[in-house]
Amino acid sequence: MEELSKQLVTLCTTVGKNIVLALLVFIIGKMIINKLLESAKKMPWLDKMDQSVKTFMLNMIKVVLYVVLVVSIINILGVPMASVVAVLASAGLAVGMALQGALSNLAGGIMIMIFRPFNVGDYVITSGVEGVVREINLFYTVLTTTDNKRITVPNGGLMGATVTNCSSEPLRRVDLVFSCGKGEDVHKVQDVMIDVMNKNEKVLNEPAPFASVSGGTNEAMEFTVRAWCNGSDYWDVYFTLLQDITTALGNAGVKAPAVRVVTDKA
Repeated sequence: MEELSKQLVTLCTTVGKNIVLALLVFIIGKMIINKLLESAKKMPWLDKMDQSVKTFMLNMIKVVLYVVLVVSIINILGVPMASVVAVLASAGLAVGMALQGALSNLAGGIMIMIFRPFNVGDYVITSGVEGVVREINLFYTVLTTTDNKRITVPNGGLMGATVTNCSSEPLRRVDLVFSCGKGEDVHKVQDVMIDVMNKNEKVLNEPAPFASVSGGTNEAMEFTVRAWCNGSDYWDVYFTLLQDITTALGNAGVKAPAVRVVTDKA
């Protein structure tokens, strides 16, 4: 009985030391990981990367460091690595099935980093949502809408969906459609529209502004207006032309002026 008690005391002492040591390693390791991540953020080679790639790389480094920490703690606790590997192998299929969606999102994040359909700061339309890309993480991409809502989109879904990047090109075209009375002078209406676009400082002269009849009904004619501008000026030009052309047609005496029936926000 005395021998058994000694063995129990020795076992508890050994296990207790391992647990205390494992806790210390976890606390110190976490502090070291935080320090390393802070240092990594200040590295010159990382600063030269695109913001989306930078965020992705930092997340990958964080995951790797924590994996190393967990493996170290397992060794300290005295768990044989062969047993750990065997358990992981036997549970691999179940874990893979359970994490199928997460793994799909991870693969999607990696593909986004490789093919770069968009970057942080781009305005994109995808999967029924649209907004400015704020973050590209390992599993999710975060968008901010024009009314300041935060949307989190799984990367797996993004790679399987059609993505419209409105910021990929330096120039964008504003398309507007107006209608007026059937009996109005076509050339007069065109001249009014072209004149408004020419007076707008943010509308580019090349490609030249465009206005022409594009359809109509028995009561009205439809005019399509197209104006090119810098991508950053798109919404300013869009709403300014909408208002100024409507006002100019009214001042010119055009009947039933400027009823907008179709817009293209892409």
